[in-house]
Amino acid sequence: MANISLAAKYRPQTFAEVVGQDTVKKVLSLAAAQDKVAPAYLLSGTRGVGKTTLARIFAKALNCKHAPTGEPCNECEACRRITQGAFVDVVEIDGASNRGIDDVRKLRDSVGYSPLEGRYKVIIIDEAHMLTKEAFNALLKTLEEPPRGVVFILATTEQHKFPITILSRCQLYVFKQVPEQKIEQHLAKVLKNEQIAYEDDALSLIARRAMGSVRDAMSLLGQCLALSPNDIEGFKLESRVVRQTLGLAGIEVMDRLLQAMQNQDVAKTTMLVRDILAEGIDIGFFLGELVRLLRNLFVLKEAGKDILADLPLREVVRLEEQASYFSAAFLHAGWQMVLENQRRILQSYEPASALELLLLNLTLLPRLLPLENVILPEKEKSDGSPNKSKLGE
Repeated sequence: MANISLAAKYRPQTFAEVVGQDTVKKVLSLAAAQDKVAPAYLLSGTRGVGKTTLARIFAKALNCKHAPTGEPCNECEACRRITQGAFVDVVEIDGASNRGIDDVRKLRDSVGYSPLEGRYKVIIIDEAHMLTKEAFNALLKTLEEPPRGVVFILATTEQHKFPITILSRCQLYVFKQVPEQKIEQHLAKVLKNEQIAYEDDALSLIARRAMGSVRDAMSLLGQCLALSPNDIEGFKLESRVVRQTLGLAGIEVMDRLLQAMQNQDVAKTTMLVRDILAEGIDIGFFLGELVRLLRNLFVLKEAGKDILADLPLREVVRLEEQASYFSAAFLHAGWQMVLENQRRILQSYEPASALELLLLNLTLLPRLLPLENVILPEKEKSDGSPNKSKLGE
């Protein structure tokens, strides 16, 4: 289909294809291979990290023609039909729209029958935290002692909303945010399959913007590729295009801000805020990048460049030059200010004004804080007392 999304087109079909989540993959694959399946599983984690995908792969492994097996073959009729969503014994339910006690009663009645086509009847409840208290209570006995050959898999982004009585009846697996490096590798593989050239910095930007979610990364990539490369000879995904498409701040924006902070230039800071708003730069991403920058400058100055071994050499060289213009105390205070104001700015009724105020406070920080000394907890004097350094030295 021409309008299929990249996330759907490249949805993993085996445990090995899933990005990250190595521990959960190993546990589920081993359970399927040894045919030692728990009555109920609870998969918890942020959006787009593979909860529902792994649930479907597990369902295929349990019902594959070659079962018990640690990986579905994706070739037999059962695997193909589960992938298509047409297998009678694998039922996927949206907890948000089937959250009442009557819905759960119907589900409970249906699982009383043996699997019709496969080895296991697998019930996948997505966004299960949306179930009502009464619906949870109706599930208790079924989760504890389900009929033979029935497996429940609950997926959620809000584990804390589950009653303890449900948690105690499930094997709980918490999904981690996927590291940026793994997301970049996955995006590179996708673009290679699509025969699209790219800049490494472009993939790095998308991976950072995705904030640990593979699905978000795929959606953002699709957004950046909205102008079909087939229509442009020699198309290449560039970081410049990614920034323009997603409204992300570039290196030049951060350089301008640091220069204004160095010179305590209010006019330049005000003009920078105006340009950020005019270009439609994502304020949330900008603040996140600013936190990242100030943190890197501070640890570089205090701990040396070895602490930033995961960054490209050219980036470290640039940061070393920038760090030389500021004291560690100044960078520490600025880092703390941005962290403390991030949420406040994004939730403000006037986010533009709140952003401008924060950047002006950073620019005039040595003058605005009447502190003779700032404590840096990372270093101590020889006698054990805290080391103090003037903010603007």
